[in-house]
Amino acid sequence: MEAKVSNGSNSPKQTRWITLTKNGSRAAFNNIVEKYQEPIYNFCYRMLNSRAEAEDAAQEVFLRAYTRLDTYDNRHKFSTWLFSIASHYCIDRLRKRSFQSVSWDSIAPWHRFPGQAASQPERALLDAEAAREVHILLDTLPPDYRTVIILKYWQAMSYQEIAQTLETTVSTIKSRLFRARKLMAAQIATAQAATHRRDAPSFRAGRCSTHSER
Repeated sequence: MEAKVSNGSNSPKQTRWITLTKNGSRAAFNNIVEKYQEPIYNFCYRMLNSRAEAEDAAQEVFLRAYTRLDTYDNRHKFSTWLFSIASHYCIDRLRKRSFQSVSWDSIAPWHRFPGQAASQPERALLDAEAAREVHILLDTLPPDYRTVIILKYWQAMSYQEIAQTLETTVSTIKSRLFRARKLMAAQIATAQAATHRRDAPSFRAGRCSTHSER
C-alpha cells in the first residue's frame, strides 16, 4: 500500500529529530528522510508523471528542507511544511514545461472507469489506480488543481492541512477542488464519448459494419 502521512501533531521522536538536525546532526536528518521519502516521492511522481523527475524532485525537496529547517515553525505539522516545499517545487517544474495537448483518440478505452465517474471522478481515479489513464487525466489539470487533488485523495489531507501546505485559505482549496472535479468529469466524459464513437457501428452501402472491420 502507498504510504500516507498520518494526521495529528509531530510525535516526540520527530520533534527530537528536528531539534537534533537543527543542532547539526546528519543522522537525525537521515531518520527524517527515511520516514518521509516514500510519501514525498509518491507525491512528486503523481505531480510530474516521471520516475526520473520524481527522484530528482524528492532529493531537491529534502535538500531544501535541510537548508531551510531554521524557517520551520513547530506550531505546524512537520509533514505539512515538507509537503509545502514539495508542492511549490513541483508546481514550478510543471509551469516551466511547454504545454502538450492530449489526444483522447490515442487513449485506450475508458471502460475501466465506473459509469458514475462523471459525478464522482475522484472515485474513478482511486478505483483505477494502476491504470496509465490516471496519469493522463492528472496531466490535463493545471498544476494548482493537480496539487489539491493529489493532496486530498492520495495523501488524505484535510482542507485545513492542504490550505496550510499551499499557504492559502480553506475556501480557496474548496474552490480549486470543485473546479478540478469539474474538469476531470468533463475529460472523462470526452474520453468516453470518443470511445463510443470509435466502437459504434457504421452503415455503408446498405450494410452495418464496425470501425474494427477492415
